[in-house]
Amino acid sequence: MRALSVLSACVVLTLATHAHADSRLFIIANQPDGYGIDECLANGDKCGISAARAYCQSRDFAQAVTFRRVQPDDVTGAVPVSTSGSTGGEFVAITCQR
Repeated sequence: MRALSVLSACVVLTLATHAHADSRLFIIANQPDGYGIDECLANGDKCGISAARAYCQSRDFAQAVTFRRVQPDDVTGAVPVSTSGSTGGEFVAITCQR
């Protein structure tokens, strides 16, 4: 009987482990490239899906879950701010999932 409950616990833990996919948030500089991809990523538009997916796949993740513009206040101390208050460029957060 005890072996059955230990086996059941192992099965539940295994299923729970697979249910929680590994994900990671990347914050990258969003530089204008002349193609408009920077605006697609920053605005979370459909046109940014391919770029976000390619970014994730280049880091051994299967897919991009979300992507959006990052405000300097969102990431305290991580996004450099000039003395004039501007960031000198925009940043994008891409959440990748395995």
